[in-house]
Amino acid sequence: MTLNPQFAEIAPIRHDWTVEEIEALFALPLLDLVHRAQCVHRQYHDDTIQLASLLSIKTGGCAEDCGYCPQSAHHAKKTGQAKEQLIDVDYVLSRAQIAKEAGASRFCMGAAWRSVRDGKEFDSVVDMVKGVTGMGLEACVTLGMLQPHQARRLAEAGLHSYNHNLDTSPEYYGEIVSTRTYQERLDTLGYVRAAGISLCCGGIIGMGEKEFDRASLLRVLSEMNPHPESVPVNALVAVRGTPMEGRPAVDAFDMVRMIAVTRIVMPRARVRLSAGRSEMSAETQALCFMAGANSIFYGEKLLTTSNNDAAQDRALIARLGLNVQEITETPFHHDLDESARVEQIAEVSAAS
Repeated sequence: MTLNPQFAEIAPIRHDWTVEEIEALFALPLLDLVHRAQCVHRQYHDDTIQLASLLSIKTGGCAEDCGYCPQSAHHAKKTGQAKEQLIDVDYVLSRAQIAKEAGASRFCMGAAWRSVRDGKEFDSVVDMVKGVTGMGLEACVTLGMLQPHQARRLAEAGLHSYNHNLDTSPEYYGEIVSTRTYQERLDTLGYVRAAGISLCCGGIIGMGEKEFDRASLLRVLSEMNPHPESVPVNALVAVRGTPMEGRPAVDAFDMVRMIAVTRIVMPRARVRLSAGRSEMSAETQALCFMAGANSIFYGEKLLTTSNNDAAQDRALIARLGLNVQEITETPFHHDLDESARVEQIAEVSAAS
């Protein structure tokens, strides 16, 4: 990546951040923190915002018990979310085409599975990936846990990115999920990286965690070498019927702080302002962009929850003097050197 010559080398890429150092960033006066984050952002990024479209390709009935998720079968009686079947490949590709025409450069597909099973449904997902990639869009999927051979197959189909969030810190994780361990999440991320697919990995704030937990989550992410190419920062959407129902909305300045610290700790990552954005004012979103966010999910829905109006999003980007990232058909190559890549593959293979 070419660095902006206007800015000195103020933010080298690090993988040795401590929780204490990250907590110190959170403790900075807000305007000082945002200024520092903006300087880091300008060192590594331009003024473009990537528009990513997200489609639920299989909704509900997930065997996981994530406390925030309305798609969990554990909460279905209270949320009323029915289990649906995987939708048709042609329909998915038609939605991808609509997203592309609306300006999206990335098309994300989410299936409410605990883990991927080989067979007809996975074959269909592979076809979706091939079709989306063939349109010149970045293809991203989130399918739950993967095995190494499945990650390799997705890579061969042209998958650009795999989303698998850590959600929160290792210390707080057990308060949110009991059906999947933190290590299982890390294992899937390792398989994805070893297959040469970029990582989309972030978390959620507003679930009752402490600031320490936010710092600990960012420490785990920053230890990855290379850092995740995409880091979604989600504000909890307290969906009725889930265990998180009734939790207060995330404070706007807390979201800005989380974006800013994420940008400083992982300078090259595309920081995605994700769930909860529909509850944010234009001014809050502008502060998040100033703090280093450079991607939003675009379209009327994020899996099962509402999202901002697309026309309003484009109007806000224009009002701020920012630009929409254009679609490029350059294939993804992460910056892991060959010796490190071989070592990482060996580690993942040994673990499996």
